[in-house]
Amino acid sequence: MGILNFVLLVIHIAAGSVALLTAFVALVTTKGGTIHVRAGRIYAVCMTLIFITAIPLAILGASVFLLLIAVFSFYLVFAGWRFARNRSRRPQAVDWIAAAIMGLTGLGMWCYAVVLALSDGGNWVTLVAFGFIAVALSVADGLFFNRGRPGKRRPAPHLRIQRHLTNMMAGTISTITAVMVVNVNMDPVWVPWLLPTIVIAPLIIWWNVRTALQARSRPAPAETT
Repeated sequence: MGILNFVLLVIHIAAGSVALLTAFVALVTTKGGTIHVRAGRIYAVCMTLIFITAIPLAILGASVFLLLIAVFSFYLVFAGWRFARNRSRRPQAVDWIAAAIMGLTGLGMWCYAVVLALSDGGNWVTLVAFGFIAVALSVADGLFFNRGRPGKRRPAPHLRIQRHLTNMMAGTISTITAVMVVNVNMDPVWVPWLLPTIVIAPLIIWWNVRTALQARSRPAPAETT
C-alpha cells in the first residue's frame, strides 16, 4: 500500500468512526436541541471528509462501484444538511444541481449493475437497490424544490423536516453499512450492503409519519407566498 493510500485510509476510517458516534448522538437527543445540532454538524463534517478521501481511494483502486457509492452517500448528508439550514424552503441552484447529480448517480448505478451482472459480480444487486433509492430521493427532493420556487406557495414546514430526517437517516444507514461491509463477511456479498437499509428504512417511514401527525395536531402558521 502506497503512503498516499495509507494516509487517505487512516483519515477515512477515523472520520467514519466519529461519524458513526455523532450519528448515534444526533439520533437519540432532542431534535433541534443544542446537542443534536452540534452532533449533526460534526457528523456532516466527518461525512464530507469520508467523501473527500473516498474519491481518490476509489480512483486509485479503479473501483467504479465505490465511486458511485461515495457520491450516493455524500448526497444524503449534503441534502439533509441543506434541508436543516434552508428554513426559507426556497431552493437554490446548488440544491437543484445536487439532486440532479443524485439522479444521474442512480442511473449510473443501474448501468454499472448490468456490467457487474454480466461479469458475475454479486454486488449488482446492491447497485440496483441503491439506484432505486438514489432516483427516488432525487425525485422526492426535486418535487419539494419545485413547490418552493418563487411565485409558488412554499411547502409546509414539517415537509422540510421530513426531507431533513429522511436524508440524514439514509446517510446514517450508509455509515452503518460501511462498518458492516468492512467487518462482516456474509454470503451472498450484497447482504451486508443492504441489511442496514432493510432494518432501518421502516424507522425512517415511522419518523415521517410521526412528523406529519404532529404537524396536523398544530395550527398551521400564516405565511406569505
